[in-house]
Amino acid sequence: MHAITLNGFGELDVLTLTDIPQPIPGPEQLLVHVKACGLNRADLWQRRGNYPPPPGESDILGLEIAGQVVAMGENVAGFGIGEKVFGLVASGAYAEYCLIDHGMAIPIPENLSYVEAAGMAEAFLTAQEAVFSMGQLQSHETILIHAGGSGVGTAAIQLATQMQATIFTTVGSAEKAEKIKSLGSMTIINYKEQNFAEEIMRLTQQHGVNVIIDFVGASYFTTHLDLLQPSGRLSIVGLMGGTKAEINLSLVAKKRLQIKGLTMRTRPLAEKRAITATFKQHWLPLFVTGKLKPVIDSVFPFTDVRAAHEHMENNRNVGKIVLVFP
Repeated sequence: MHAITLNGFGELDVLTLTDIPQPIPGPEQLLVHVKACGLNRADLWQRRGNYPPPPGESDILGLEIAGQVVAMGENVAGFGIGEKVFGLVASGAYAEYCLIDHGMAIPIPENLSYVEAAGMAEAFLTAQEAVFSMGQLQSHETILIHAGGSGVGTAAIQLATQMQATIFTTVGSAEKAEKIKSLGSMTIINYKEQNFAEEIMRLTQQHGVNVIIDFVGASYFTTHLDLLQPSGRLSIVGLMGGTKAEINLSLVAKKRLQIKGLTMRTRPLAEKRAITATFKQHWLPLFVTGKLKPVIDSVFPFTDVRAAHEHMENNRNVGKIVLVFP
């Protein structure tokens, strides 16, 4: 089978089209003929050698797939050959065939394409965890969602909208602000033109917010503690602004703040299965009715993977970037 492999760690030129053996499903795995796969920031980090796959997993990039089941292990139930599925994988998505645990596979609704399904799993499962499991967002609370144009950001906005939350989100351009307006009722702040913290405090009459979904990390950490209301929750899902920051423990104690971190890839399989089951029960039906939708920015042939990575590195996308396979 064809796959995108790495001939080392580094820049775009390490991404190489190669021919490798097709994987064989284990007892609880499905073998999926991949039709499309989603790109994620983690792919860029892994390409540079900064985000290795869990032990025993494939070295091939890619964390989410959509395609057709072509084989399965002896302990798999509930799926059939030829069924269309999507879901998270620990690695291996940049290939014509990929293995997925049967507990992580999700049937593709009939009204969604392979491209749309390939842009759903990482964004919405991560957003589900960040907004609800970690952020514990309640109906009509206030929430700040950074990176409103990202895959997870566009998903988090939609999920928070279902809770009738008051939503603030940040973007880096007027173009991105325009593109996400249709996702729900929110206040969009261009952080390159406005001080987002001052703007939020002004709009909330100096009260701040209940929940923050943070993709930045260290450089915003102190600001976020100040922005949170008493009993506020900070859900850290990205570290683009650094990994180390000083913390005012007195402020944390005084305001009874909760600071939680989230990564999906390294979580135990049992936890990821449970997260997937929650998504299938609570949110998948809303994709059938159209109340939720994957936001697709652009589609690239898998042979143009370098261009796809460059597009993400330049932070041009609003929503998901997807690779398609012939």
